[in-house]
Amino acid sequence: MTLKEPYAGRSGGSLGLGDPGLDRLSLGVAARLSRYLQVLTQARKMGRETISSQELAGYTHVNSTQIRRDLSGFGKFGKRGVGYNVDALLTQIRRILRTSGQHNIALFGAGHLGRAIAGSDIFAEHGFRVVAVFDSDPGKLGEPIGSDGELHVRPYTGIAEVVEQEGVVVGVLAVPTAAAQEVAADLVEAGVKILFNYSEALLQVPPGVTVHTSSPAVDLLHALYFYLT
Repeated sequence: MTLKEPYAGRSGGSLGLGDPGLDRLSLGVAARLSRYLQVLTQARKMGRETISSQELAGYTHVNSTQIRRDLSGFGKFGKRGVGYNVDALLTQIRRILRTSGQHNIALFGAGHLGRAIAGSDIFAEHGFRVVAVFDSDPGKLGEPIGSDGELHVRPYTGIAEVVEQEGVVVGVLAVPTAAAQEVAADLVEAGVKILFNYSEALLQVPPGVTVHTSSPAVDLLHALYFYLT
């Protein structure tokens, strides 16, 4: 299996990967590849050795023609009548998305959502590791958190030092909406360029900082629209 020359995104912005073997992906392609990766990860857990583009389409709600087009932009994958080798395709998509290494996360908020995130193994499956957890509630400081209780809740102080010492590249905000902008500003000031926002806040950040907001309300509205139409 060989990779072709990288291709530029079609539309909707682009995502720089910083890999000499890869150039840029459109945001749409990056989003779809992430969905393929999620399905492939589960398929491998189930012991699957191959998977067809039709199966990928069924799980990701992306049509099979689009899947083949996305993958063909990076090389020759799969065999007609057989499908894609799960392990091989996982390896290549991880390389394309740069998830083959480890990316450290600072998590803000040790409430129910924060604890669920810290204790989940989903992030680790894709190369992300929570290395620090912060909370403003004095009653939570020092409490063990994480799947093994290996981390302890920190106060909202020394953020820049922790970011530098732990090599934090992603900040996850599981805080109340009213607190999110201030936390985002502190993370940006500390040098973090990627923010994952679980609050409803409309974060204002300078150029060069990426924000992804995950809103259950918006997702439900999206699902409801397609159900009603």
